[in-house]
Amino acid sequence: MFYSLTGKLVHTQAYLAVINCGGVGYKCVTTMTTLGCLPPVGEEVTLYTHLNVREDALDLYGFYDMAELNAFKMLINVSGVGPKSALAILSDLTPDRLALCVASGDAKSLTRAPGVGAKLAQRILLELKDKITKEDLSPQAAAVTAQMGREASNMAEAMAALCALGYAQSQAAGALAGLDPATPVDEMIKYGLRAMARM
Repeated sequence: MFYSLTGKLVHTQAYLAVINCGGVGYKCVTTMTTLGCLPPVGEEVTLYTHLNVREDALDLYGFYDMAELNAFKMLINVSGVGPKSALAILSDLTPDRLALCVASGDAKSLTRAPGVGAKLAQRILLELKDKITKEDLSPQAAAVTAQMGREASNMAEAMAALCALGYAQSQAAGALAGLDPATPVDEMIKYGLRAMARM
């Protein structure tokens, strides 16, 4: 219904910005990240918005850019994540950082947000893994994500090679533990064999 609001910023407080558009003050619930990007009160601003319809209320959420709005929409579509938790996550993580957390399986960073426990963080990672695409990332974040994918692939290939040589997966994992994930596969295998010989 509302794509964006452009008007004079008349009031801010924690998780809230009020924009005056044509004499009407629109209360936009927002993140601390967006609040940090806003100009001083009295100046014009544009917020990209999402209207959340409930039985007893209409809540308008506003964000400084489309990336944050899109991240918010993805989060609230995760089972168990409400607008409050989504705002808390995006107040601690930028959209790019959130995407990197999902790509790398970093649940710990998500649990820093108030109200997000370990189980909910794991659910977010699981449900967003296939939804976050390269288009959701900045070029820098996309490059880091691609590197993470290559490193995970190297480790998996080395583990598979060691298992093919007759070692148990737990032994292979222990032998490769602590090794730089960016190490070439052949060097990983040699390192693993040496570590296994010492066990």
